[in-house]
Amino acid sequence: MKLQYVSRINSGLQRYKTIATNKTTSRILDGSYNSIYKGRSMNFDELREYVPGDDVKDIDWKATSRSQKVLVRQYIAEKKHNIMFVMDTNKRMLADTAEGEEKRDVALISGGSLAYMVNHNGDYVSAIFSDSRSLRHFPFKRGLLNLENILSNYHDSVSYDNDSELERALTYIIRNIRRKMIIFLVTDMEGMRNIPDSLLRQLVIIHDVLLINVSDANMFGKKVYSINRQDYLPPFVAESRKLRKLEEKKKREIFEQCEAKLKHNGIVMETVGSVDHIDRNLIELLEKHKLWK
Repeated sequence: MKLQYVSRINSGLQRYKTIATNKTTSRILDGSYNSIYKGRSMNFDELREYVPGDDVKDIDWKATSRSQKVLVRQYIAEKKHNIMFVMDTNKRMLADTAEGEEKRDVALISGGSLAYMVNHNGDYVSAIFSDSRSLRHFPFKRGLLNLENILSNYHDSVSYDNDSELERALTYIIRNIRRKMIIFLVTDMEGMRNIPDSLLRQLVIIHDVLLINVSDANMFGKKVYSINRQDYLPPFVAESRKLRKLEEKKKREIFEQCEAKLKHNGIVMETVGSVDHIDRNLIELLEKHKLWK
């Protein structure tokens, strides 16, 4: 199998300044992982210099006094982690983001970049999403071939005849998967709104849940294409100032409702609109989760 999407993600991660597949990234990810597994259950690896966000309990005071630098103990987790990606494949993902990029592409690279990084930690990656006919579950596996298979199938599953929502995938998880997981939901504002609060409550009892919100383009301008209509909006709609204000107000209300629902369930969210900003967006998401826990 040609690693088309994996190669693209690898090139992007090497280009980003704030995130790369190195020990710094591993420490950020481990900070999120530790919230699931209470207690250390880890083996000592090495001493390293303190960075903001490290647990002060890990400071080695004897080594610090000898070196005149604040040193912390680095640990390696004994158990591997289960990372689940729940990806929105509704036809809405064929629309553009607020920054003019295809939502499907931004969702694919966002989830794929996280999956690529956890693969380097040796963790197990799984995914659930729907094509136009059925729910597809990719079992927990390691390796880049597994990741490429997930990403290529995700790309092909987003189509104009796909009206699926995440509720079905989340219900499947609750009913069929018993292991503890870190669950990444990748969707848009409408997808967030359509997730029942009752499902989120059941998920967070056992799992850590984080959400990537793929931004929505405005429906106003000279030439605005509607995914639902599969046609351009007429000028009297797309260029109406009154309708624009109403739409902006409605979007704010929906976003605030979604934000309140997620906060109530202890789920952090980060909005992504461009593949060029994914590095800092993913860092922000993981840091929010770390602080919340």
